[in-house]
Amino acid sequence: MSRFCFCRVLPGLVHYGRRVFRNVVVPMFFLLLSGGAMFLAAGCEKALMNEGTTSPVSTFDYLWQRVDEQYSMFDVKGVDWRAVYDSLRPKVYEGMEDDSLFAVCAAMLNCLDDGHVNLVAPFDASRSIAVHRRFFAESGIDVNCVVLNYLGVGYHSTGGVAYGSLCNGKVIYVYYGSFSSSVSEAGLRRIVAMYPDAQGMILDIRGNGGGDLSNVVRLLGVMRSEGQVLYSSQIKAGAAHDCFTELVPTYAPVNKDEGFGLPVAVLVDRGCFSAASTFAIATQAYDNMFLMGDTTGGGLGLPTMGTLPNGWLYRFSITRTIALDGKNYENGVPPDILLKFDREAASTLGRDNIIDSACALITNYGSSIR
Repeated sequence: MSRFCFCRVLPGLVHYGRRVFRNVVVPMFFLLLSGGAMFLAAGCEKALMNEGTTSPVSTFDYLWQRVDEQYSMFDVKGVDWRAVYDSLRPKVYEGMEDDSLFAVCAAMLNCLDDGHVNLVAPFDASRSIAVHRRFFAESGIDVNCVVLNYLGVGYHSTGGVAYGSLCNGKVIYVYYGSFSSSVSEAGLRRIVAMYPDAQGMILDIRGNGGGDLSNVVRLLGVMRSEGQVLYSSQIKAGAAHDCFTELVPTYAPVNKDEGFGLPVAVLVDRGCFSAASTFAIATQAYDNMFLMGDTTGGGLGLPTMGTLPNGWLYRFSITRTIALDGKNYENGVPPDILLKFDREAASTLGRDNIIDSACALITNYGSSIR
């Protein structure tokens, strides 16, 4: 199938897709491991330590070294990890209070700008300040507007999916707020069957902070597919920053005859993180799916957990996910159609400009998009 050129469709849209606009040059920014392989055995790790290793200095050094040897995203984060050590290590001294040590260690991890990086103590938990700021400050959806003016307060739902139709049944609208919520292929098939006159679908995952990766495959199970590769993953395999295992592909569920083959606009924003970003890169494998909205929040690595000498817990990414185009979109998956959310129109007029634009594309140019 050939893709439709959206450049002739809606004036004012900025286009820089990974697949549709091949003539535009722009910067681009599972492994299904067993639980035992995916997470460090915190108790075993702690058993290897003794009381002499629980000082502030040894705790800081231990955390820095663990990240140095196992973190998987140094190449895309652009962080000089040695420089981070040289800058923060002088702030650590024997006898310092726990809250002060926590602040320094958290500042070190914060340099990674990664939402899968955390430090947890009995009295506090750190998180990526930049990632969380983007999640809230650059949100591209007003859920109240969606419920009141598109889904309707009496909307249908199945599992974690809310749905309805727009444009007199011509467009199926599906809202999926979290990949932590259940979704079934049977439920999705029933949704499609309810709207036989539909010309396409809007799959809205804006503000979806991620969750269970298995739901990515389930959600794609309703789409027409021949079992093509969705993306590939690899895990950190040595102390060197560039030492990884071989890439292992993840395949689409096969659905040749009964799959949904009409245009699907997947709506994304900076609030799409982790599994939601993984879903976004998986759309590259489908000719009928395209991303619309803003760049996602990224977060494509799977994290490991462990225990510091003083008993605090840490978490950081140890895998990386490579899209079909060979790129690592850890910092965010760009949309095929860039369209900024008009928050004022949503709050004052009750209109979502991204949903409206997606409806216009599907109803006016549906057969060409395929």
